[in-house]
Amino acid sequence: MIISELIGKFGKYQFWICVLIFANKFGVAFHQMAIVFLAPPAVYYCPGNATCCDSPAYNTSLFTRTIVTEWNLICEKSFLKDITQTLFQFGVLFGSLVFGIISDRYGRKSTLITSVVLEVITGIMSSFMPDFWSFTIIRMILGISVGGIMVVGFVIVMEYVGNDIRYVISALYHVPFTLGHMLLALFGYYIRDYMYYQLAISVVNVFLLIYICVLPESPRWLLAVNKTFEAITLIERIAKTNNMDIEDISTKIELFQLEHKPKKSSVLELFRSPNLRKNILIMSFNWLVSSYCFYGVTFYISHLTGDIFINVAAMGCVCLCGCLIAIPILKFMNRKTIVILGNVICSISILIIAFVPEGIVSIVFGCIGVMFSFMLLVIVYLYCSEMFPTVVRNAAIGISSMSARMGSMIAPFVAALRPYGQWCAPVGFGIFPLVAALLCILLPETKDCELMTTIEEGEAFGKSRTRNSNGNEIT
Repeated sequence: MIISELIGKFGKYQFWICVLIFANKFGVAFHQMAIVFLAPPAVYYCPGNATCCDSPAYNTSLFTRTIVTEWNLICEKSFLKDITQTLFQFGVLFGSLVFGIISDRYGRKSTLITSVVLEVITGIMSSFMPDFWSFTIIRMILGISVGGIMVVGFVIVMEYVGNDIRYVISALYHVPFTLGHMLLALFGYYIRDYMYYQLAISVVNVFLLIYICVLPESPRWLLAVNKTFEAITLIERIAKTNNMDIEDISTKIELFQLEHKPKKSSVLELFRSPNLRKNILIMSFNWLVSSYCFYGVTFYISHLTGDIFINVAAMGCVCLCGCLIAIPILKFMNRKTIVILGNVICSISILIIAFVPEGIVSIVFGCIGVMFSFMLLVIVYLYCSEMFPTVVRNAAIGISSMSARMGSMIAPFVAALRPYGQWCAPVGFGIFPLVAALLCILLPETKDCELMTTIEEGEAFGKSRTRNSNGNEIT
């Protein structure tokens, strides 16, 4: 597309954008995985060795105060700690969809700033909530903001970088999440009171308010909604920063706009057009399965053995490996091939857990399943952003991310099937990646293709042989 020609595929300005956006992934990881230390298993004693009582004596040697000990979420109330995380994930689901749609209509910049401000306010507020339900409701609103940050931030980055470097940036985009996951173990280790813990992981995000002053709009979005003058001004500034030629930018952009004639579109376009409808349904199912397996298997194997702090850090390391492995794989293999093979390997690894004794072997195969499910999440982010045109790209990622949250909401209940048999949970997780792999056969390939702008381009994409940016034909 003309934007990459005018501003360069990756220069100083794109590097600055990546630094800005990548920073918010730490906060996303902190809040997404915080429940591990907000509500760890509690050890308590009741008078007369009773199983349940109104005034239990909690063992505070590991954690001085958690939401479980603060509001007695034990016995008949024990399900409430799971409700907290389920409602948080529902908030992420809602935020992914709503903020994705809003950003396609009102812009990436204003939507991301709104999400960040909401995250900072609700994160700090949740630390001081006096009762369980106020804490849970505020965390659900916090989840809404996290959903917006995840979706809009990724799209901004993808719309700034050229297709030659897109696969690298797409994988690196998730590295701060894995580092945040590992850092969470340090927060949990040194801050054993849930209120100060929640406050600490929220206050560190205050620096993101710098977005209000320095975050630019996406030039692709400006062109897609026919804000040509603003787009030209921004593109000239980016080109100058990247030491690119700024002559004739205005003329080239105006000619491009005349040829493409951008029109307003809504999220409904994803379902009105047969090809886009097929793609969004299959892509959403893949997001659901990847998230379902990642969160579910992580939860499942974390209860098998080990120290809670080491387990959290180890899971973060496994996810980091998945991110780094994705980079060379994305360079040398097609997107569709990776997703199909990744789902098959993920499925086999998880199903093996059902037939081996619990211990080191099951943990190893569980970690392989977690790594591949997280790697698939990394790849489908990129795959989805390349598959849909600019006018509905955020909506498409929002819908897919919403599906991922549905998977993460279902996962704990499947992981809880373990008491009914060692095979139950692994089989419940392992069969769905096989279904996802089969459905992926129907998707088009997007490797080395320029990002599309209009609905017409999106509907035509993949129906016949398509030329990539190097002039080669792909299917």
